[in-house]
Amino acid sequence: MSSFNALSRRNLLQIGAPVLGLSLADLLRVEARATESSQPSGRGTNKSIIVFWTDGGVSQQDSYDVKPDAPSEYRGMYQPIGTAVSGVLLSEKLPCQAKVMDRISIVRSVHHENGIHAPSAHWMQTGFFGPTLARTAAQKPSFGSVIARSIGTRQAPMPAYVTIPKSEAFGYQGAVYLGKAYNPFEVGADPNGKDFKVPNLSLPSGLTAKSVDSRRALLKTFDTLRRDIDDNGAMEGLDTFKKQALEMVAGDRMRAAFDLSVEDDKLRDQYGRHRYGQSALLARRLIEAGARCVNINTGNWDHHNDIAKGFDEHMPPLDRAIATLIEDLTARGMLNDVIVYCVGEFGRTPRMNGHAGRDHWSDCFSVMLAGGGIRGGRIVGSSERWGGGVQERLVTPLDLLATIYHTLGVPLDLHYEDASGRPGTIVGSGQPITELL
Repeated sequence: MSSFNALSRRNLLQIGAPVLGLSLADLLRVEARATESSQPSGRGTNKSIIVFWTDGGVSQQDSYDVKPDAPSEYRGMYQPIGTAVSGVLLSEKLPCQAKVMDRISIVRSVHHENGIHAPSAHWMQTGFFGPTLARTAAQKPSFGSVIARSIGTRQAPMPAYVTIPKSEAFGYQGAVYLGKAYNPFEVGADPNGKDFKVPNLSLPSGLTAKSVDSRRALLKTFDTLRRDIDDNGAMEGLDTFKKQALEMVAGDRMRAAFDLSVEDDKLRDQYGRHRYGQSALLARRLIEAGARCVNINTGNWDHHNDIAKGFDEHMPPLDRAIATLIEDLTARGMLNDVIVYCVGEFGRTPRMNGHAGRDHWSDCFSVMLAGGGIRGGRIVGSSERWGGGVQERLVTPLDLLATIYHTLGVPLDLHYEDASGRPGTIVGSGQPITELL
């Protein structure tokens, strides 16, 4: 009896049930379609991106756009510090990034026109305004899904698009009308957790990687059992298991990419033994294994009250994670091929409120980019004297995405049909930021 025929029905169901709802022909058709359409003219590019999504919105005045000469209620509680680039100042809460300022660039003049979390998150994740408080559903695909659809994974079967530990709460990191094949694979666990492992990559008790060595043979076994399973109602209430996870669970190489225990303890310590640091290290490993876009979701940065307390908790580990990632990519000769992007849905009000915090502010805020061929040590744009609005070089969310797409090799003239069948551009009026290229 073959190893597949020897599998119990219970073990087959533990591997993942939604696959059972599709025939082998259905799955292979989806796979073929994804392969055919995932890499148009950008095929062959080796570049990728690691994103730090700062949910809630980081205060630009307390990080990347300090105002040392402003009144105290605007300036805030932190002092400016020098960086590796003469004349460029950052907040004292970013000492690690200050040391690698020659390899990072900051856009200080990002602008859009909404100060509510959900619509703003959609704007920055997709490049387009869409949801409102009355209609919160995603209207456009995320840039991670566009990247996955347009240029695909760098090395199958690693998914093109991964989120750590899971996708952001508003649901704007998905593929929408591009199709479920381009949704992110969610790691589903904190990489800094004790005995960290990815739930969907854990084999059921009694199974070995050898026993599921052939994905197609396993799917054939699923097909033969599907009618019997349906008759017994076993399809109901089972956890979702993505097609990518089945591909990954069948091979030791993919599971090995998620194994942080093989990394040198000193390097893990340098990244920081916290969620941000170990997520950044995991992202580097996933990129090495073939992922195209890895999105690390951090937060919460919605500091309406006592911003110093929130910043003192979140900024040091984030600063360390970003800077160590840049140093690590540099040491491995990878930095020129990997964009590092730190962004949130908006910034915070220039003037501190009566609760020692800062409220939502989209008129002018900052993002950070490094690597992937983007020029380092650059400051693009500027805010007004006290940070209220854009003084020079207004940059839109679409401009940022056009820059990222261009750098990765995604054709800017791509159009994809929306849910109504109408073709839609991926960048609209956005233009790459030439100062960074």
